[in-house]
Amino acid sequence: MAKVNLINIKGEKLKDITISDSIFKIETNDDALKKMIRLQLDATRQGTAKTKNKGEVSGSGRKPWKQKGTGRARAGSIRAPHWRGGGVALGVTPRDYTFKINRKERVLALKTALTHKAQDKELIVVDNLTMATLKTKEVKDMLKALDLVGKVLFITKEDNENLYMATRNLGYTYALLADEINCYDLVNADYVVMDEAAINYIEEVLK
Repeated sequence: MAKVNLINIKGEKLKDITISDSIFKIETNDDALKKMIRLQLDATRQGTAKTKNKGEVSGSGRKPWKQKGTGRARAGSIRAPHWRGGGVALGVTPRDYTFKINRKERVLALKTALTHKAQDKELIVVDNLTMATLKTKEVKDMLKALDLVGKVLFITKEDNENLYMATRNLGYTYALLADEINCYDLVNADYVVMDEAAINYIEEVLK
């Protein structure tokens, strides 16, 4: 079992706690992680791009001129793709970009992201993230006390409205509940700050 420092929001060390090696110290699988991130990003795509084929554009279906005797090239429809105003050949149609990933692979990807954060010393565990107010200044003071620079993801076990409201006005901080963690947000953050209850919850769910 690996040990990490448990600190408070002022940056003061309280004690050492152990975190599960089966979650925060696994043999990483970056292929699974990349696949899971691609699934998340693909799921945000609307997939509504659409072009009209020759059966959908305006125009008569009549043959424009007889097959032989005119000296022109053969033509069967003015809606053919090579005609001006004709339909698009092999154009895009609405589609769903998502694909299936097995549950074991999803869990492996999430454990890989958590392991990378732990190994790179980018995982900070605090006793709690309770804030007295929802002022953004309080979050800035916390980041200064913890000496964190860059994108910071806060993860709590219980709903923390003050933290959520205070972080959303900053372009580099955001907050999630422990049951909402995902690979993209973990990888996208420079640092992940969790309260002790969130660590315990994640270990219980992913064990």
